[in-house]
Amino acid sequence: MQDFKIDKLVVVGVGLIGGSVAAALKRGRLVGHVVGVGRSRANMQRALSSGVIDAIEQDLSSAARGADLVLISVPVKQTAGVLQQLRQCVADGVIVTDAGSTKRDFAQIAQHIFGSAAKYVVPGHPIAGAERSGAAAASAGLFSGKRVVLTPLPDTDAKAVERVASMWRACGANVIQMSPEHHDAVFSAVSHLPHVLSYTLVEMIASRANAQELFSFAAGGFRDFTRIAGSSPEMWRDICAANADQLLRDIDAFQQALSQLAGHIRAGETDKVEAAFAAAAQARNAWVSGSK
Repeated sequence: MQDFKIDKLVVVGVGLIGGSVAAALKRGRLVGHVVGVGRSRANMQRALSSGVIDAIEQDLSSAARGADLVLISVPVKQTAGVLQQLRQCVADGVIVTDAGSTKRDFAQIAQHIFGSAAKYVVPGHPIAGAERSGAAAASAGLFSGKRVVLTPLPDTDAKAVERVASMWRACGANVIQMSPEHHDAVFSAVSHLPHVLSYTLVEMIASRANAQELFSFAAGGFRDFTRIAGSSPEMWRDICAANADQLLRDIDAFQQALSQLAGHIRAGETDKVEAAFAAAAQARNAWVSGSK
């Protein structure tokens, strides 16, 4: 990575992801100047005082002046407004990328707003995170050994793709590519649906009259399963809206599987319940062993 260097990086949304990218590049001395743009003044001041960014700009036009690369790391429903502003101020050849959890919407909006200049737009999604948010949660090692998916547009410049890939590799990540459509189908099943299930379970328990008693007896299994329900509601609201068609298909499939299991329990078919659990345990254990 010695030949990789960003002179000026603009991070729009200095939270867990955007802040961690800046922190990783700074740790490797691979970025000269990081400018942060964000809604919360308090959060931006934390990022500045901790050294995650070097300067704060409220105006995106001023921030983007002289930039080499702009990283958009905001809830997915905000990206259209950010892209619209960037189209008016970024110089030709400046690379724009993002870190959103849905890719079809970002790709379509970028093509519509940027037109032929969309060849310098590289959609991306780092597969790393935590239930914490904000600049205080940023960690230089967040992406070490993690995957980042890039979903280039049909006319994306190959050098722009490699530049963004190099940025993520410099953060310690492994980079792969796929289409925006395939990305959204995959992550609906293994990321978006699990978050919906976790939120729904916690909300169901919390709405009961004896919620306090139920939570008082919840132990490790409940804590592990519901950890992701502590994530940003705003972010996950937007993800559900952006990937609604894929997510609804997976919700329907899960409801069918749950109904089938309920039928086995209702009928006292304990052998079928055990068989379903055994198949799930085998698949889960094989996945965990293979991911080490």
